[in-house]
Amino acid sequence: MTHPIPRRMAGALLAALAAPGLATRALTTPALAQEAGQALRVIIPQPPGGATDILARLLSEPLSRELGRPVVIENRPGANGIISINALRQSRPDGGTLLLGGVSIFSFNPNLYPNLPYDPWRDFTWIAPIADTPFVVVAGRRTGITSMAQFIERARARPEGVTYGSAGIGNSTHLAMEMIAERADIRLTHVPFAGSAPALTSIIAGDTDSMVNPLGSTLSAIQGGNVVPLATLGTERSPALPEVPTLREAGLADVTMPGWYAFVGPAGVAPPVVERLNAAIRAVVDSPAVTQRLREAVLEPVSGSAASIQQRARSESEAMAAFIRRRGIRVE
Repeated sequence: MTHPIPRRMAGALLAALAAPGLATRALTTPALAQEAGQALRVIIPQPPGGATDILARLLSEPLSRELGRPVVIENRPGANGIISINALRQSRPDGGTLLLGGVSIFSFNPNLYPNLPYDPWRDFTWIAPIADTPFVVVAGRRTGITSMAQFIERARARPEGVTYGSAGIGNSTHLAMEMIAERADIRLTHVPFAGSAPALTSIIAGDTDSMVNPLGSTLSAIQGGNVVPLATLGTERSPALPEVPTLREAGLADVTMPGWYAFVGPAGVAPPVVERLNAAIRAVVDSPAVTQRLREAVLEPVSGSAASIQQRARSESEAMAAFIRRRGIRVE
């Protein structure tokens, strides 16, 4: 079972699909015209309803118009993104297949798997950044927990008795809660899922106690009273939840978690194809209509070059390595 697409994000998605006025440059050169009839396949490492899936569907129609070709979404969840990456690696490097993934796949997995079956610096062609997402700590309504102070107090009273869900071992949603546990000096029990949507569903059902999740894909559950927001992970309070304190305000400084998304292709995509795809993606992300819809979905648009997001991924991988080693987090 997956959590349905939140109303607020679904509204933003539908508005983006229907939004007029986005740039629609026709493909006119012979090479581009040949691509026009070929669908762009976008692989998603999460099940439907997850944050990455919602983002892909928000972008699909504007990107289709920009490229002049259909965009087809293909969900390949599991193994913290490795299943989706295997599907990408089997595709032709012609620009016809991309993967929309998050920071976990590119910057965290290399520090988690002793025998990772891919190299993020060798096995991908970096295409473009898309957006950053803020995170929120939530507790299940049935736990009775309404603040970070209560959450920490409960965890100290019941070492390893408080559970938290995540989108998978080594995912941002896992590592962020491990950072909180380290900073608060508490022990929690991790319950990994194949995606953030089923993890959130488990909390709503009362099967797990808490989680860190992207704010955008959690907001409707918060607004519906199904989960309780305890704190956000940003440096400032989120405009979407102005009454909810940051972790720093709640007494836990220095807990940060990058949450960006980017498009990559298989290794070997030719530079001219990368340039065309990057230009189209940037035009979509920079368009006023999509910028507005992304922000309504609690995502911050990020427009940049292929080199810029690759450099960011490498830098954050190096930054996370020490924490992952210190916590002894490994995936066999």
